Amino acid sequence: MKNKIKILILGATGFIGRNSLIHFSKKKNYIVYGSYNKRKPFYCKNVKWIKVNLLNKSNLDKIIKKKDIIVQAAATTSGSKDIVNSPQLHVTDNAIMNSLIMRSAFENNVKNVIFFSCTVMYPNSKNRYLTEKDIENKNIVSKKYFGAGNTKLYIEKICEFFGSLGHTRFTCIRHSNIYGPYDKFDLNKGHFFAANMLKVFNNQNDQLSIWGKGNEMRDLLHIKDLLSFIDCILTKQKAGFKLYNCTYGKSYRVIDIIKKIIKVSKKNILVSHDLSKPTIPVNILVSSKKAKKEIGWYPKINIYKGIKLTFNWMKKNL
Repeated sequence: MKNKIKILILGATGFIGRNSLIHFSKKKNYIVYGSYNKRKPFYCKNVKWIKVNLLNKSNLDKIIKKKDIIVQAAATTSGSKDIVNSPQLHVTDNAIMNSLIMRSAFENNVKNVIFFSCTVMYPNSKNRYLTEKDIENKNIVSKKYFGAGNTKLYIEKICEFFGSLGHTRFTCIRHSNIYGPYDKFDLNKGHFFAANMLKVFNNQNDQLSIWGKGNEMRDLLHIKDLLSFIDCILTKQKAGFKLYNCTYGKSYRVIDIIKKIIKVSKKNILVSHDLSKPTIPVNILVSSKKAKKEIGWYPKINIYKGIKLTFNWMKKNL
């Protein structure tokens, strides 16, 4: 037990957190801890659960002390509806929570911290794949993303600051749209992929209405590829601070993604467009060449395989 690595998954009842917890619980060389607050914990073999309010510094110090690795998957997050109507939900708590987490990790001599950022801050791009350097605050992709995008940039800078001080390594992952098992399959709170997977999954009348025209471009990355990215970081990332894009590397129009979902479902569904619903008109192409070069990571699950895996999981679990 003394030689095992102690890893703490923060936000372990959420989508990315839950998958991360399950992933590491299967590895024999880890002692796995998972944090939860409002959502009840689930049964997972070889996991020790801890209830904690991540906005409380003294509580954070207690759970972070004597841990080797922190995977920070906790966040206040939801779908396009809240981003449009209540953008403040993605700003204040996330900024405070992550400031306290990164400080506590540094002060308690954690060896490695992984923070899940995202690609929300990138400007529109239709013809060129953007790198980690293609960021200017004035070009935040959308006014609706101004708060969320700048909050992510702030947290990345906090990680860079603490990483420059010495003993703790910080890695920020700007991932694209993640999907797969345990996603938030909710029509109001889920991201577009999970929400439309649910629409197709439950469809009984051969009609499906999507929000907007569906011309926005999205890069989809299966959760298993994100987990393999974490493994690469933990074995190959040795710097005090690193920032990586983590994307599949090919973007599709939302309408084309939905048609692929319908094709995999083998249902005869006619798509219509609800132009009254909120959408965020962005086209994001993001490159992961830096990660491929420095840590040798490559995605393995294409969109058709990923949709099939998700659909099969939904049949068994929803």
